[in-house]
Amino acid sequence: MAEKGKNHVVRAAPLRGAHPAQGERAKPNVIVILTDDQGSIDLNSYGATDLHTPNMDRLAKEGVRFTQFYAAAPVCSPSRAALLTGKTNLRAGLPDNVPIPERADERGQYGLPTEQVTMAEMLKKNGYHTSLIGKWHLGHRPQNLPNAQGFDYFFGHRNGVIDNHSHFFYWDGPFIHDLYRNAEEVYRPGEHFTDVMVKEVKSVIDRNTATPFFIYWAFNSPHYPYQGAPKWLEKYKHLPTPRKEYAAFVSNTDEAIGKVLDYLDEKGLTENTIIVFQSDHGHSKEERAYWGGGNAGPYRGSKFSLFEGGIRVPAIIRYPKKIPAGEVRGQLTMQMDWFPTIAELTGSKVTENIDGKSLMPIIKRRKKSSSHNIVHWQIGNYKSEESQWAVRKGPWKLIGNVTEPMAKGKSSQLPQLFLVNVEEDVSEKTNVAAEYPDKVDELLKLHRSWIDRVRSEMKIAD
Repeated sequence: MAEKGKNHVVRAAPLRGAHPAQGERAKPNVIVILTDDQGSIDLNSYGATDLHTPNMDRLAKEGVRFTQFYAAAPVCSPSRAALLTGKTNLRAGLPDNVPIPERADERGQYGLPTEQVTMAEMLKKNGYHTSLIGKWHLGHRPQNLPNAQGFDYFFGHRNGVIDNHSHFFYWDGPFIHDLYRNAEEVYRPGEHFTDVMVKEVKSVIDRNTATPFFIYWAFNSPHYPYQGAPKWLEKYKHLPTPRKEYAAFVSNTDEAIGKVLDYLDEKGLTENTIIVFQSDHGHSKEERAYWGGGNAGPYRGSKFSLFEGGIRVPAIIRYPKKIPAGEVRGQLTMQMDWFPTIAELTGSKVTENIDGKSLMPIIKRRKKSSSHNIVHWQIGNYKSEESQWAVRKGPWKLIGNVTEPMAKGKSSQLPQLFLVNVEEDVSEKTNVAAEYPDKVDELLKLHRSWIDRVRSEMKIAD
């Protein structure tokens, strides 16, 4: 573990001997941890005062955390597609959540297209063993499943959510058992899925003593159903529902992360392992989430919304060999940036035209400007008139077809266009579109130009 001195951080020397091939010159291992529906400030290092998250915070203390980091989309599948391809979700071919198999034909959405080059494929070409442990939610056909998208090993569920004890998918359509090892259905009734994932992550580490490994650890928590361990429910019994149920699941997730961090220490792999941590988007206010539980702090919005609370998420990178410890970066950064950052740190080749920019320049120089001048979002489909979209240039952000989920079915009157200067109004309380019509026109033109280019590239017919 890192130990703070007066002006610097002194790192404990890694253990030796457990993984002889993972020496000083070995390629770094990579673990990408993606939590699910975790609120913008729901760990202590981002401002939570009622949660216990020592292991997520350990990553922040031993690495760099970002305070203006954006998910590529406010819903699950598009966010994951952007993470794995380094492209916006539209350019990755996934405008919205992947429907259940029974509805794929009617919607014409089958998942992440096979021609997209994933992070797993990129690293596999560089000699990595690639594994996905956890949630997939990027397609159900054989050609859309993890083993066809660059992953040597898959253990987890294909759909967007499961019950953590029975491992059944209860969300929509037929209730089905959804737990697989590669293409084989496996059964672990009564075992909490988080505990099973920890065992699987450790097993992948143990099996790759002579090969660098990439583990994409995609949690299904704290996504509903909120199913934290009894000890965590007891710890938070003083909190009101749904915060106590949500908090228990957050700490349950944090504990699992800690077990893997400790295991890396035991194996002498901490110094040579890149760890990325991020929430896929903001917290949920869906009925199944008891209409809330998460916390966006000063930010407006939540899951499904392009207000800050739906897309501004905690994000951290730790890599003792090349990343400073205990530092913070406030530049605008994007989920797609992990792809080129990991490529740079592992010496892997990026073969696609991606939207992400390596984070290493701003990590190395804390005052360097963001690599992103203009950024775009769109969720729903490729038609802007039917989709929620946003464009940001500098501090100015314009949202089109605004969506803001409200608890218990409440609704609010929302404008078609919402303009805000997020540096002056980070809580997005006031729509200033009427006061700045020229800025609205400028951002509208940027959005229309971008969506036209995307539609042309993706061969979307009018």
